[in-house]
Amino acid sequence: RLVLADAVTYAKQAGAEYLIDVATLTGGVIVALGNDKTGTLTNDDAFYKKFQEAADETGEFIWQLPLTESDRKRIRKSDVADVNNSPGRDGHMIFGGGFVGEFVGDTPWIHLDIAGTSDAASPHALGPKGATGVMVRTLATFVERLAAEAEQQE
Repeated sequence: RLVLADAVTYAKQAGAEYLIDVATLTGGVIVALGNDKTGTLTNDDAFYKKFQEAADETGEFIWQLPLTESDRKRIRKSDVADVNNSPGRDGHMIFGGGFVGEFVGDTPWIHLDIAGTSDAASPHALGPKGATGVMVRTLATFVERLAAEAEQQE
């Protein structure tokens, strides 16, 4: 989580206008959604909607979890730090991604927790048993769509 916090901070300093992080961050996403759904968080619903459309096109199932003000308060509550890396087991995936979200500020951001979807125990519709490469198709499709939109605006 600390590495992701550093990475999004660095990306912002380098001028990133949008941020998407992909991580096998928590087993909590597996408990919440199983092994066939990637859990997501966002701070920008319009940005997320475009990403969801790309995921739908590629057949990679994503599911948005809420990141509420109550969650943010728990992340910001600590006796020894500005933010809390793990404020409890309940809502574990939300807190893990939400911790990273504390470092993105207002930059449109999507967090993808692929802990459950990064590896398949058996062959499936999108590929064989083993490492899945999950979200690569969606990210590629998403970037292609953004490039096409930018091209149309020129």
